[in-house]
Amino acid sequence: MKVLIIDDDTNITEIWKISLKQSGFEVISATTGSGGIDLSKTQKPDFILIDQIMPDMKGNDVLRTLKEDPETNMIPVAMASNYSDTQLMQEAIQQGALDYILKYQVEPADLVNKIKNLSQDGNKNTPQSQ
Repeated sequence: MKVLIIDDDTNITEIWKISLKQSGFEVISATTGSGGIDLSKTQKPDFILIDQIMPDMKGNDVLRTLKEDPETNMIPVAMASNYSDTQLMQEAIQQGALDYILKYQVEPADLVNKIKNLSQDGNKNTPQSQ
């Protein structure tokens, strides 16, 4: 399973990469929203984890772009941020994020299990293309 992490915090990304790779995941990452959008199209990940606050665009804008694009709209996505603004959290869920994970509340091992569960749930709940 290939996971794309879109996050400008390289420290947390490296910690998550190590944990995910130890659990058998292939992990790719981008430090900007636009870079993440490009990677999602070229690498076709099975799951995407998006930070809310990045230098070039908000995570919800990345999410909206991915969900509006027929090439990427079927990929299960979760937000992961330290920014716990209720309105941004609700927007993310309404736009199709399966979860809004608060970074400071999740251990790397828990993140692995959460991604496994969310990707299974996301694939069950996503309508198949015609």
